[in-house]
This record gives sequence, structure tokens and C-alpha cells, in this order.
Amino acid sequence: MARWQPHAPERLLVAALELFEERGYENTTVIEITERAGLTKSTFFRHFPDKREVLFGGGAMTGLLVDGIDTAPAGASPLEAVAHALDAIGREAFTSDRREFSARRSAVIAANPELREREALKELGLIASMIDALKRRGVPDLTSRVAAELGALAWKIAYERWRDTVNRDDFAELARRTLTEVQAASALC
Repeated sequence: MARWQPHAPERLLVAALELFEERGYENTTVIEITERAGLTKSTFFRHFPDKREVLFGGGAMTGLLVDGIDTAPAGASPLEAVAHALDAIGREAFTSDRREFSARRSAVIAANPELREREALKELGLIASMIDALKRRGVPDLTSRVAAELGALAWKIAYERWRDTVNRDDFAELARRTLTEVQAASALC
């Protein structure tokens, strides 16, 4: 087998998802994933610490979020900065060609408690990253926390709507619309 294989993380992700769907998460091994992907076990562990992490993309999403907040216009409100980050995620990660794959990934995660727990931990990490990015913009602590939590809620709802394979809306549009809805709903509380 060649020492270097192009697109190894993506190939491992696709192979893992297929096997998790076919056999279940618990019944799939790293060796089976690497065999399906045509890669080696050492390649797997170069990219992921364990089979659970193959579905969670390392820190890519965190980087997109933080960069999106950091590059928001200087006069943007905290929620506008979060919306700017959600736009970036829509352009880079939640593209229309990823919709079906994302729906399949979500179904695998929903079927396994260990993966649901990891998803919840990832969400907490993303919220913490948004808070830190907003604070670097000079947003006060409580305001940063509220904006990040509202942004995370809007993201979660928009993602659920977007991954519906019947839906054809762009993620960024859905996220902005949902953020407005969440903001309006919070005002009623």
C-alpha cells in the first residue's frame, strides 16, 4: 500500500459511516474501517485518536466558527458576528452536496449513546469557542455567553432543518432565519 493516500480523512469517514450503518457502531472495528477505505491502521490513527472521533471532524468546525467571528465586520453586534460564522460554516461545511451524508451521520449518532454523548461534548466545546471569540472582540462575558448559546441553539435547529433531504434551502439562509426566530422567541420569554 502506498505511504501516502489522498483524502485519507474523508475516505476513513465515508468507510466508517457505511460500516456503522451496516453493522452498528459497536460492531465495527478500526481495522474494518481502514480495510474498507483501502488505508492502514497507522493512517487511521494519524488522523483520529479512536473510531468515535472519525465522525466528528477534529477541530475543523471550531476553526470555521472562530474565524467567522473574528472576521465579522468591526461594528457587528455579537449575534451578527455569530451569524457571520454560521455563514462561513454554510459555505465551507454544510454545502448541498453534504446534505444526504449529514443526514446519514446524524442517524448513526442518534442510534448510539456513546456518539450522542460525544456530540453533546462537541457542542459544548463549540459554544466555549464562540464565547472566547466574542470576548476577544470586546464583548462582555455574559453577553458573549448569551450570544453563543443563542447561536448554538439556532445552529442546531437550522442544521436539523437543513439535513432534511427534502429541504433545499441553503444552510446559511436557514441559520440566519433561525437565528432571527430564536432571538424573537427569547424576547417573549
